Amino acid sequence: SFWGAAVITGLFSAIPYVGPDIVEWLWGGFAVDNATLTRFFTLHFLLPFLLIGLAVVHLVFLHETGSGDSLGEVYQVEKIYFHSYFIYKDLFGCFVLLMILVILSLFFPVLFSDPENFIPSNPLVTPIHIQPEWYFLF
Repeated sequence: SFWGAAVITGLFSAIPYVGPDIVEWLWGGFAVDNATLTRFFTLHFLLPFLLIGLAVVHLVFLHETGSGDSLGEVYQVEKIYFHSYFIYKDLFGCFVLLMILVILSLFFPVLFSDPENFIPSNPLVTPIHIQPEWYFLF
């Protein structure tokens, strides 16, 4: 995690003129430290709420204006109303996914963790084997 944060934030230093300042602002100093951890934790905590808010705004606009046909025609005969059918269907799907996430988090907390994440970081020694997370390999 330490080296991932150092490498990914270091990519911003390639931006001409402002790159090093952006990296220093992201790090909260001149190296990856506690301030970096606090900033990334805050970002990872607030980002899901922002995405949920954007999804709600999207659903409200979709509910107000309706879904558009690619041809621009509106058929009132085959219209299925959003409230009750789709809201309950979406809530049930969200509930199932939330329960799966809670079960995995509570009973198998380190199921998908890399064992190297439990080694204390040492900024003076680069690990021998650095690999990206599995979802970056596709």
